[in-house]
Amino acid sequence: MFEKEIYIKRRSELSSKFSSGLLLFLGNIENPINFEHNTYPFRQDSSFLYYMGIKSPKLAAVVDIEAGETVLFGDEMSIDDIVWMGQQQTLNEKAQWVGITSLRPFRDLHQYLEKAKKNNKPVHYLPPYQSHNKLLLQQLLNLAIDEIKPSVALIQAVVSQRNIKAAEEIVELEKAVDVAVDMHRLAIKMTRPGMHEFEISNAMQHFAQNKQMSLSYPPIVTKHGEILHNHIQYHKIKAGDMLLNDSGVETALGYASDLTRTFPVGKRFNPLQEELYTIVLHAFKTAEAELAPDVAFKNIHLRACEALAEGLIQIGFMKGNAQDAVANHAHSLFFQCGLGHMLGLDVHDMEDLGEQYVGYTADEPKDTETFGIKSLRLGKKLEVGNVVTVEPGIYIIPELIQLWGQQNLHSDYINYDFLSKHLDIGGIRIEDDYVIQDSGYHRLGKYLEREIHEIYELKDQGTD
Repeated sequence: MFEKEIYIKRRSELSSKFSSGLLLFLGNIENPINFEHNTYPFRQDSSFLYYMGIKSPKLAAVVDIEAGETVLFGDEMSIDDIVWMGQQQTLNEKAQWVGITSLRPFRDLHQYLEKAKKNNKPVHYLPPYQSHNKLLLQQLLNLAIDEIKPSVALIQAVVSQRNIKAAEEIVELEKAVDVAVDMHRLAIKMTRPGMHEFEISNAMQHFAQNKQMSLSYPPIVTKHGEILHNHIQYHKIKAGDMLLNDSGVETALGYASDLTRTFPVGKRFNPLQEELYTIVLHAFKTAEAELAPDVAFKNIHLRACEALAEGLIQIGFMKGNAQDAVANHAHSLFFQCGLGHMLGLDVHDMEDLGEQYVGYTADEPKDTETFGIKSLRLGKKLEVGNVVTVEPGIYIIPELIQLWGQQNLHSDYINYDFLSKHLDIGGIRIEDDYVIQDSGYHRLGKYLEREIHEIYELKDQGTD
């Protein structure tokens, strides 16, 4: 936990945005894998963690605006709990550590909310994503499932606050990146022909746990980097393959890192792989240089797309004018996703609250129709204190190329004849994490090698 004053200040700042009512925060529960007592690893809801700081399951909290207090609802360990899990810090002690002095049994929550409703106090709540909390909201507020309507005012207030990372949060994010950097270096050094993808993934998980951190998301460790969220890791890798490693870690306080490197399985890229990697690296540096306050991230995305298109034209995969190609979205045959996203307590920070609130504004809403652009999670102007990822890539997806080719789609910009000879390339992505500052940006954590010669040097340090 942070110091209690931090949590008190966060709740006070949130409360100041409302004149009346209750702000209801539901914590997460332990979800069963296949029976009640065999559960997935517990992860607390990030907004609950941000304001309440307590990682225990089956909790709720109410910030009562008129009363000027926060009430925590939960139950102390029973003797049966102690028999199975041992004596732990009490819930009352945890509450005291985050500045909450009012603690009630969880069963009192329904009555507390009923009293508020009778007094015409509005109850604000965030979008539930766990099925348990959807059912719980039905019971607590006497709603049908289709009547659950999260409070837009609370969503906007939470986003506005969590959107700007405080100094203590940046410290945690730097820790997460530092460990992820060393984890990625391990992966590059150990990868060699004849291994399986899961061997690299397992080694990284072992490394993270030795640093008392967990993985912040299921890692993507694959020779098929063209599959954007590929969690299959059973392939045997060979010389001539590239391995895409998209992985990060999470600190004990819940802050995440998210890094990607693509590197040869053998000692070196082949000539075409080197050319394509150089194109992605140039697009990456182009985007990185654009990071600054008051610059729309969507514009940075489009500038990176133009850089990708310029490079693809030079090697013959595309043709024509790069700016025209991007304006017509022809580049999305090779770059189907967005340039980046917010990062913080969630690897896709606050995505549970809705991209339209987190990554966009009412004046400039998200484009949900255009292929490529519809996958851009962040488009609004950047602010000092935002933490974002930058992750351009080139993805050669044979099925997509075949479909577009059959439709002769964007044939003014795509050289299908030449491209059809290189459908086995896979995917290349490079990704780092940044905080926006008055002067532009600061790359979080230690430097992770990205130049081709630097990657080769790491490969040479590995074992045969």
